[in-house]
Amino acid sequence: MVNGILGKKLGMTQVFEENGDAVPATLLKAGPCVVMQRKTTGKDGYEAVQLGLVELPGPKRVTKAVEGHFKKAGANPARFLREMRLGTGEESIKAGDKVLVDQFQPGEYVDVVGVSKGRGFAGFHKRHHFGGGGGSHGSMFHRAPGSIGASAFPSRVLKGMKAAGHMGACRVTVRNLRVLRVLPEDHALVVEGAVPGPDGAYVVVRKAKAPKRKARGGATEQSAMPQKK
Repeated sequence: MVNGILGKKLGMTQVFEENGDAVPATLLKAGPCVVMQRKTTGKDGYEAVQLGLVELPGPKRVTKAVEGHFKKAGANPARFLREMRLGTGEESIKAGDKVLVDQFQPGEYVDVVGVSKGRGFAGFHKRHHFGGGGGSHGSMFHRAPGSIGASAFPSRVLKGMKAAGHMGACRVTVRNLRVLRVLPEDHALVVEGAVPGPDGAYVVVRKAKAPKRKARGGATEQSAMPQKK
């Protein structure tokens, strides 16, 4: 089974739990997806599948090479394609198989991969959350970055110094979001918390690699990571 699915971010809402708590949530369109290509160890060197998100209407213009790629799987052209690795014992999956949202269950944890909102050129306060200087008592250090290096040695700004620059529009993975609702008839998924990207952005939803389990008292503990003493 493919442990993930492609989808779209539809927007944020809130879900009321049985005890009356209002939980912030994100509604995702999850699938339906089709396996466009099956990659094997003998031919490609690794086990994976290429998934395509089914959308109506599909793309109007595709090249002949791309059109032939989709015809091999017996599927219509798709705009959003992503590869997902497979574990051992998944030889039964082949091109043309469907991947649906019913593989997820309420209460389990997922990782969501998306592209964050682009903020353009941003200053270091907004980009790196600098605190800045005092705002009164004659202070002239309000939104200055502070020291960026010594003047005597090395007499230059070292690489990697936090400064103003392009912010956002990068790949972001949000881990361990709890699944609140699974809506198979609508191909939708409701997860707790926020998801990167604007409404309508493409996302990849996969089962959490290091899921957390909820302990008594509302705290969460990591099940796979050792604790440092």
